Amino acid sequence: MPIIQAVERALKILDLFDEQVTELKITEISERMQLHKSTVHSLLKTLQVHGYIDQNPENGKYRLGMKLFERGHYVIHGLDIRKIAKRYLVDLSMKTGQTTHLVILDDKEGVYIDKVEGPMATILYSRIGRRIPVHSSAVGKVLVAFLPEEELRYILDGYQYVPQTPNTITNEQAFRQELEKVRQAGYAVDNQENEPGVRCIAVPIRNHKGQVVAAVSISTLVSRVDDHMLMEFLGMLKPAAEEMSQQMGYGIASQHS
Repeated sequence: MPIIQAVERALKILDLFDEQVTELKITEISERMQLHKSTVHSLLKTLQVHGYIDQNPENGKYRLGMKLFERGHYVIHGLDIRKIAKRYLVDLSMKTGQTTHLVILDDKEGVYIDKVEGPMATILYSRIGRRIPVHSSAVGKVLVAFLPEEELRYILDGYQYVPQTPNTITNEQAFRQELEKVRQAGYAVDNQENEPGVRCIAVPIRNHKGQVVAAVSISTLVSRVDDHMLMEFLGMLKPAAEEMSQQMGYGIASQHS
């Protein structure tokens, strides 16, 4: 299938921006793209006309436009699992006082698609739309643990086990062993593997085919939630995930076969 060069370049320009890089000069974009300024200028103007790129009137730098937020909003709201999960996230957060998350797998990373802040929690890392590594997070482990071997191999091929904390898993053998534990237990724990002082527990949500389509989690501070309380939270999390899975059609096909 042929790649349209101009479209590819425009998309790569959008990819230059992230949490750390919110604005760029045209010269910076030109250098990073290794393209002449006139070419970059034409691409930026096209993106700007359609609202995908904006220009700061104060300094002339370019930044992402509101059209991206608008389109991303449509994508998130179009996800059935998000609609189904919302009340459970709110309920779990109210009962536990902790922050709850809904995460899906996108290529080799997890993506937060919903979050409810708990009144007793101060988890700062997560944010809707933010990506999270699968090797260092409870939600990530759940999302990949139940994949067919072929799909799991794709994810692990060339995977970078970046050490987020001293507790992070840093190689494939250890990660595969961890995934086997997740499959056996039916849930995953991130024990300060992604953020120091933060421990999370996650369980899978399945669709009508039995495939894991999302993970739901409760994030806690180690200083406030001990092992016993974490297991109590798991006792609330599992039935909530089971109900969500049922609403996604899980178990219905087998009942009528």
